[in-house]
Amino acid sequence: MPPSQPRRVDLSRIRERLPRAATDLVEEYERHLKLERNLSEHTVRAYAGDVVSLLGFLHGVDGAADGACAAPDAAALDGLDIGVLRAWLAGQRASGHSRTTLSRRAAAVRTFTAWVQRQGFLDTDPGARLAAPRPRRTLPGVLRPEQATELMRHSGTGAAERDPVALRDHAVLELLYATGVRVSELCGLDLDEVEFDRRVIRVIGKGDKERVVPFGVPAERAVRAWVEQGRPELVRDEVSALFLGVRGRRLDPRTVRRLVRDAAETVPGSAVTGPHGLRHSAATHLLEGGADLRSVQELLGHATLATTQLYTHVTVERLKAIHDRTHPRAR
Repeated sequence: MPPSQPRRVDLSRIRERLPRAATDLVEEYERHLKLERNLSEHTVRAYAGDVVSLLGFLHGVDGAADGACAAPDAAALDGLDIGVLRAWLAGQRASGHSRTTLSRRAAAVRTFTAWVQRQGFLDTDPGARLAAPRPRRTLPGVLRPEQATELMRHSGTGAAERDPVALRDHAVLELLYATGVRVSELCGLDLDEVEFDRRVIRVIGKGDKERVVPFGVPAERAVRAWVEQGRPELVRDEVSALFLGVRGRRLDPRTVRRLVRDAAETVPGSAVTGPHGLRHSAATHLLEGGADLRSVQELLGHATLATTQLYTHVTVERLKAIHDRTHPRAR
């Protein structure tokens, strides 16, 4: 039987029905995440949603249309202890959420309880004792080098017609594969962050950390063609964004995900379904070409080498070749 789907919960309805002290606390936590930790809107929304879910469980509030409201004057965190945290996480598990989701939500709640303890809202941090199942790491599909070549060839055929959207799409695909940047980083690029003479882009990654990422000649040609011939046809007013949507505004990540998926479908046998697959393909091909993990870590913008080791994989053939070439007892 196929696995059951998690029950959908209306977090906005739960938030509306929490006691005022709890909603005030969530708002203060959101400000902390935005202003002090400088997290993205998407991350703030996810963290806040997990906290709302926990507080709803604590106060007996759910997202049903006829669900009860908590007492308006109830204290925000009364009764929050390790037992409540474990019961909430068990309920998440029973609702059908994956190990990856459970792990993420447990981590979000641990971050929250550590913060409220530092703020003096709790004497101790109950989240420090909360354990969660380790997520199963699943790697995205990856293109073979010849498939990547075919993807760009097919995209370039459309761009040859000089249609503005086709020029943009080709430049997006070339730059994603050439640099391995995240889709949010690509969409956040401004014109002045592309240095054609050096063939590098200046990327603002997670935590507002800037890094410089090189790209090759095919990506340079595609991006130049877009900037010189395609972008002027779509731009409205004074927009600094490198890539634009059809209405002249900054390109939306959802549009990029759709165009990558559609482009990948033109390549027989492609396992790539989105921009993350192109990022993974770029990293894999760099490693197979001889790049070291530290360099790939820097290019991808990973905080730790462990992330790069999990995110990329090296073929058995290359590992065996390295062993044969370097180990004194290989032959």
